[in-house]
Amino acid sequence: MSDILTKKRLRTSGVTVIISLALVLFMLGTLGLLVINANKLAKHFKENVGFQIFLKDTASSAQIDALYQELSNSKYAKGVTLVNKEQAAQKLKVDLGEDFVSFLGSNPLLNSFDVKLNANYAVTDTLQIIEKELLQKTFVKEVVYQKDMINNLNKNTKAIAFFILIFSGALLIVAIALINNTIRLSIYSQRFLIRTMYLVGATRLFISKPFIFKGLRQGIIAGLLSGLLLAGLLIISTRFVPDLLQLQDENLLLFLFLSVIILGVIISAFSAMFAVLRFLKLKTSDLYF
Repeated sequence: MSDILTKKRLRTSGVTVIISLALVLFMLGTLGLLVINANKLAKHFKENVGFQIFLKDTASSAQIDALYQELSNSKYAKGVTLVNKEQAAQKLKVDLGEDFVSFLGSNPLLNSFDVKLNANYAVTDTLQIIEKELLQKTFVKEVVYQKDMINNLNKNTKAIAFFILIFSGALLIVAIALINNTIRLSIYSQRFLIRTMYLVGATRLFISKPFIFKGLRQGIIAGLLSGLLLAGLLIISTRFVPDLLQLQDENLLLFLFLSVIILGVIISAFSAMFAVLRFLKLKTSDLYF
C-alpha cells in the first residue's frame, strides 16, 4: 500500500513538473514570437516609408526612363512607381471632389516618382545623401520625405528592441530559476533513496543517470506541449490580426519551436543533475530539514 501511494505521488509530481515546465517554456516561446513579429513589424513599417521625387516640366521621356531604371536598380529602393501629372491630377480630383484643372485652366502638378525604401536605408542620414545625389540631376526639382516621422520610427524601434532585450534576459533568468526549483522539489521526496544508494557504494554518475534521463523526458514532453500552445496562440492571433499571417516566416517559427524544446531539455536535465548532486553533498542530518 505504501509503495502504491509512493508511486502515485511520484507520478503526480512528474505531471506537475511537466505542466510547470510547459507553462514556463510557453512564456519564453511567447516572448520569442513577440521578438520575431516585432522585428517583422518594424521592417514592414520601415519598408512603407519612402520619398517622392518631383521632376521639372522640362524633363524628357528619356531622362525619366533613365531615372526609373537607376532607381529600380539601386540598393535602397524596394519599389519605384512613376506618377505622371495626369495621374496625380486625377487622384487629387477624387480627393478634393472637384475638377481643379478646369477651374485653373491648366494642370499645375508635376511628374514624380514614389520610392519605397528597403528597411536598412530608412534613416535620415542615408536619405540626405540620396537627396543630394538626386538634386544634382538638372531635371529633378525637389525630393520630399518626412524627416520627423522617420526619426520617430527609428527612435521608437530602438527603444522597443532595448526593452524586449532586457525583458527577455530577465524572463530567461526567472524561467531557469522556476524550472530548477520545480525539479529540485520533485527530487526532494527521493532524497533518502539518493543518500542510501550513495552510502552503499553507488557512484554519483550511476545515481544521477536515471534522474537526468527523467529530466530529459520531461523536458521533451513539456517542450512539445509548449509548442502546441504556441501554435494555438499563433492561430488565434492571426484570426484577430489577419495581416500577421503574411509576416510569418516558417523557418523562423520552426527554429523557435525547436529552440523551446531544446531549452526545456537542457534546463530540466541540468537542474535534475544539480539537484541530485546537492542532496549527495548534504549531511545525513540535513536531509530531515
